[in-house]
Parts: sequence; C-alpha cells; structure tokens
Amino acid sequence: MSDKILWADDEIDLLKPHILFLKAKGYDVKTVSNGRDALDALDHDAYSLILLDENMPGISGLETLSEINRRHPELPVIMITKSEEENIMDQAIGNRIADYLIKPVNPNQILLSIKKNLHSREIVAEQATTNYQQDFMRLSAKINAASSLEDWMEVYKELVRWELKLEDTDNSMSEMLLMQKRDANSNFCKFVKRNYEEWVTSDNPPLMSPRIFSKCVFPMLDAGEKICLFVIDNFRFDQWKVVQPLISEFFNITEDLYTTILPTSTQYARNAIFAGLMPLQIEKMFPQYWVDEDENEGLNIHEEKLVQTQLDRFRRKERFIYTKLNDSSAGEKFVQMLSANRDVPLQVVVLNFIDMLSHARTESKMIRELANSDAAYRSLTESWFRHSSAIEIFRRLAELGYKVLLTTDHGTIRVDNPIKVVGDKNTNTNLRYKVGKSLNYNPRQVYEMHDPKRFGLPAPNLSSSFIYALNEDFFSYPNNYNYYVQYYTGTFQHGGISLQEMLVPLITLMPKV
Repeated sequence: MSDKILWADDEIDLLKPHILFLKAKGYDVKTVSNGRDALDALDHDAYSLILLDENMPGISGLETLSEINRRHPELPVIMITKSEEENIMDQAIGNRIADYLIKPVNPNQILLSIKKNLHSREIVAEQATTNYQQDFMRLSAKINAASSLEDWMEVYKELVRWELKLEDTDNSMSEMLLMQKRDANSNFCKFVKRNYEEWVTSDNPPLMSPRIFSKCVFPMLDAGEKICLFVIDNFRFDQWKVVQPLISEFFNITEDLYTTILPTSTQYARNAIFAGLMPLQIEKMFPQYWVDEDENEGLNIHEEKLVQTQLDRFRRKERFIYTKLNDSSAGEKFVQMLSANRDVPLQVVVLNFIDMLSHARTESKMIRELANSDAAYRSLTESWFRHSSAIEIFRRLAELGYKVLLTTDHGTIRVDNPIKVVGDKNTNTNLRYKVGKSLNYNPRQVYEMHDPKRFGLPAPNLSSSFIYALNEDFFSYPNNYNYYVQYYTGTFQHGGISLQEMLVPLITLMPKV
C-alpha cells in the first residue's frame, strides 16, 4: 500500500508537475489549497506525511502547523515557504517540523525530504546490509590475521560499529554478525591464552589496569590540567558508543581502548587501577586493603586509600577527591559539590549504575525482559544516561574546565553456554572465573593458572588455581544443574575472557567551553 501524502498550498494548481512526479514514484497525493481544508482532510483520513505551505490565506501555515501538532503529534510535516526570515524558520523548527524547504523547490528535493522522513530507516538498513555483506570477507580475514592487541582492538571496534549499524536490519544479517563475533571471540581467547602471562611479567607491558594512572592520569596532571578520572563499572565499548552523542555536546572526544587484567572483576581489575599495582602486590604491600574471595567484607571499600598509596609511591602531592555514586541522589549531590571543589586538580569518580543493571538483569524478571539482548542492554544504558544525573555531571565538569578520562574496570558478556566445574565449599561463586583447590573441569574449555603468583594474583591456598571461562561460556555446578543453567543463561556476566570483558573504553574528553 502506498504512503498517503497531504499537500496544502494556495498555489496547488501550479504544482501539478511535482504531484505527477510523486505519484509516479508510488505516492498517493491529496491536495488542498488552505489550512482549514488541510485540517478537515486530516479529520477524515489517515496520512503518512504533510507538505505544508507557510503563506496561505485564512489561517497561516504556522497556525495550521500548531493545530496539526495538537491533533496529530505523530505526523511529520515538511514546511515549504518563500520566506527566508529567521523568525519564521525558528517558529517552524520550534514546532518540531520534519523539514524546511524554501521555494522554488524541484521535485527531487521534495522526494528526498519525503524519503528521509518516511523511509530513512529502511533505506539505511538496506544499505547497511549491503555494505556488511561486502565487508564480511575482509573482516573475517582481519579476524584470522590478528596477531597483536592493536589488531584485536581494531577488530573489536569494527564489530561494534557493524553491530550498531545492523540493529534495524533483518535477522539473517544479525545472525551473520553474531557468528562473526563468536569467531572473533574464539580467536581472541586463544590469543590471550598464548600471551597473557608475558603481558603481566614483561618490563614493557601493554596498557593494562595498573598503568592507567601512571600512563594516562599523571601526564595530564603534569601538563597542568584539572583531571576527572570517571570510572563507570561494567561499561562496555558498545555502551560507550550509544552515550557518546550525549557527551559530545560538551566535550571534544578522543577514543581509545585498553586491556584489563584477569580476572575481569571489580575486586581485581578496579583495585589494580586505583592502586597502580597487580593484586598480588596489593596484598603484599597493603594487606589491610586487600579483601580475599572468602571474606564477607566489601570487595572495593578501600579504593580511596588505594589511590592515596599510589600518589604517595609516585611522590605526588596533588589533592584529590574520591566520590562513589550509587544512585541519582548521590549524583545530584556531587554536581552541587563540584563548584565548591572546582580548584581540586584530581577528581576520582566511580559510577556503579551499569554494575547494578547487570546484577538486576540476573535477579529481576522484569529487567530480564527489558534487557533481553545486547541491543536492549545498550538501549537501557542510553536511556539511563540521558535521564539521570550523569549527563548533568558531565555538563558541569566541562563548565568547570575539567579534562575527563572516562573508562571502566571491565566489561560484561551475555552468556549462554554452561560448562561443568566441581569445587569444594570454599570455591568462589563467580560464573566466569573460579579460584579454589582441587577444581575438577575440562581443561580444553578454560584458561588455567596453576601458579597464580606468576600472573600477579594472590592465592587463598598454596594449591589454589584460577580458571577462566571463554567466549560465552559460564561455569555451573552439577548440583541443581538444570535449574542454574536456566536461571543464568542469557544473563550478563564478567570475570572471564572475551573481547567485551577485556577490551574496554578509554576515552579522553576535552571541554569545549
């Protein structure tokens, strides 16, 4: 069925060639010569779009536009006018017009505007599908040839770019991309298994969690910048991409990735950021600030003190303020306090919303329905960011001249493949990594660390080992196996090895003001 278009113009007889052109393109065009007849037509029939002349006898185009918006707010209106007066443009834009064309207009201009407003989603999806099909082999070759962290970061960025572009396409393209992501993750996990030990023992390691302050924050302070290190827990690169447009209003953006340590969990990766040390070093040098797996104490309650130990080790005297934001009221209070602390050179902020969303996704049936896919998970993130105090925090940081380093401690992955593991009662409960003694598992399905100290990790016992889930796997015990498999399949977890968990955003924001 063709789209029905209503065209209101007092010189409609002069527009017959345009109307015939649109009809030849498959549109059903009804014409009227004034605003009152346009409103009457809308009361008696349904239309997909309105072409509206601004200068008509009787009620004006702008008055007609206001009435259309009141009665039919969902209808796109393209205003066509001879006037180039700015105040008329402002009024039209203020009434949320879909487009604004200045006479004389040719038929192709009108067709382009109609397509943009009625068919842009389908056209974009169709073009994205074509482009991805053409790019599939090149990206597959890039996945197979990746031999460095830099290669894998570029692969991951491209996969995320296609994931966002193909969200509105048909299922066959989504399935192709999912297959390619799984292939990439499988190869990336093999790459990590081959190289991880060298990374954490090398004198010249890649940029990983313990080096964020020394390689990123301190050089900015040395350059005389006011810095806010803003850590959003569980924040993936694809989630960053959907909130990026909201932040770009206030900041110029430089985008990068870095590689987290293992396990990709708060206790290890985030503490490593703030201490500037591997977990084993934290336990040895500051045992009062290290919390073992089997302790009931909070796993990240000493972050402010760990930051201070790092500043002291590097003989830095900068004053800093540490703030943890667990809800919107805390965010609003932080915004209020920023003005009073505008001269503090280093703000360290931890925002826990994504972590709470991830856990709620596991525990709440309603959130499971709302975030039943990666796309839905991103959408929830964008909606929260848009409507929470977070956007106001970034606006205020920009106003106060803070350069922001926006990052995270680790990402998450949606798991769907259970693998069995057996451990004693002291084995930790994380679904993506296990630490314990006498663990029983299939070694071909995991990444093993039999001597945790070689990897910079403390061991609860002399015989303790770490194992990590790969790809979309998660660990499940044989007891009540079917129940736990059903409960956790499709949830977002972290702690293991995947592109989503290990390659995380490291974004530099320079205020525009």
